[in-house]
Amino acid sequence: MSMEQICILIAIVVYLAGMLYVGFYSNKKGSGNSAGDFYLGGRKLGPLVTAMSAEASDMSSWLLMGLPGVAYLSGIADAGWTAIGLAVGTYLNWLIVSKRLYRYSVKTESITIPDFFSHRYRDKKNVLACIAALVILIFFIPYTASGFKAIGTLFNTLFGVEYHVAMIIGAAVVVGYTVMGGFLAVSTTDLIQSIVMTIALVVIVFFGISYAGGFGAVVENAGNLNGYLSMTQIHNAADNTASPYGLLNIASMFAWGLGYFGMPHILLRFMAIRDEKELKVSRRIGSIWVVIAMFVAIMIGIIGNAVTAAGKLPVLEGSSEAETVIIRLSEILSQNGVLLALLAGVIMAGILACTMSTADSQLLAAASSVSQNLLQDFLKVKMSAKTAMRIARLTVLGIAVVGIGLAWNPNSSVFKIVSFAWAGFGAAFGPVMLFALFWKRSNKWGALAGMIAGGVMVFVWKFIVRPMGGLWDIYELLPAFLVASAAILIVSLATAPPEKEIVEEFEAVKQG
Repeated sequence: MSMEQICILIAIVVYLAGMLYVGFYSNKKGSGNSAGDFYLGGRKLGPLVTAMSAEASDMSSWLLMGLPGVAYLSGIADAGWTAIGLAVGTYLNWLIVSKRLYRYSVKTESITIPDFFSHRYRDKKNVLACIAALVILIFFIPYTASGFKAIGTLFNTLFGVEYHVAMIIGAAVVVGYTVMGGFLAVSTTDLIQSIVMTIALVVIVFFGISYAGGFGAVVENAGNLNGYLSMTQIHNAADNTASPYGLLNIASMFAWGLGYFGMPHILLRFMAIRDEKELKVSRRIGSIWVVIAMFVAIMIGIIGNAVTAAGKLPVLEGSSEAETVIIRLSEILSQNGVLLALLAGVIMAGILACTMSTADSQLLAAASSVSQNLLQDFLKVKMSAKTAMRIARLTVLGIAVVGIGLAWNPNSSVFKIVSFAWAGFGAAFGPVMLFALFWKRSNKWGALAGMIAGGVMVFVWKFIVRPMGGLWDIYELLPAFLVASAAILIVSLATAPPEKEIVEEFEAVKQG
């Protein structure tokens, strides 16, 4: 192992050890003493931790790998419209959902998203919670597996460590601090991870510009590529031509923003803040960070292309290779002395941070769905608080084992399921969440119909309709979201209105 690799490894090991310490410290502070503490941190999060935890758990390795890779290959249109959709979705989620969801969750004593759906509609049989828990399991397990796969691939690429060994070690660290510290540990590590991500983005941008020959060289290279800097054209790297990027493509990418209204691991942060008045500060911090982070990520792709044009980086062909652009630039950075090699290690830790900050939140949300909503609420299994906590921790471990199994093949395409899982949550939960918070006439039958219709339509559109191509080639989240919304409206109006008690609670929450 070279000196550069040793320095990178030292930085990563220190980072991983720090994450485990946070889990241990959070456990000592009592974050694992009750289900409310373990799943929601006792509603003690400050505005900074709330904001950065929400956004770090959102971005995953897509921020440092996927987005730069798209920009490197095809220019700013695909990446840009996706980023705009996500930025708008982030802001609207904070603006219109966060405060009312916080109030509702406090008033109904809800500690999970399935909890909220059941309590909001007084579903005494907890059918809503059961269906919601199953949706979470269906879409979160492969989502978590993609994170474990990214960890294994990173270590295998950098150090030649056997893929399975690297994946298991990375998964063990994530499971370790999640099991020990619960929601508080996950949220605190997410804050740290967002800082590490930010450092990684900034360092690579300045180093990449310098290595490409200056900002002028970067702009000149991008300008010489047909359609590369256009929001209405997409660049074809194979023959340096441009293709139209029409309204259908724009709508499809912009629709990513709809997913935010249904993401359990993000919505939980709104429920966990210590005071609703601090949500405004969180909104500003989170929204600004997301916009800057995605802009810089796209810049890294453009800069990487300029470094390739300068002959200092091999041509990265195909999406899988293009997504390694930040890793390749970090490896070059590490060859310039011990200090910069350690800094390169921090960047690699940033890639890990993206993956881990999402995987830990998903594990916790999935665990709460099994132990709290399926076993206790739906199946009515009676257990003490201590037993409930033990089952919660075992559930985290069990889900992680299944996730590792799904990611066992190093050549598997499980990472591609991320966009599908995003669509699943956005369509199954997003419309139900919005109608629950803002339409008092909605009822449990409408919510149930919307949840099922949205989840099923994601599968139907993805595997039956979209392959037809042409006008049907739309990201499955958009049509599934619309179908779920229609189902909620139609079924709610066709069935009995909600009880007086539910309407009065809605009005009380609305008035604050």
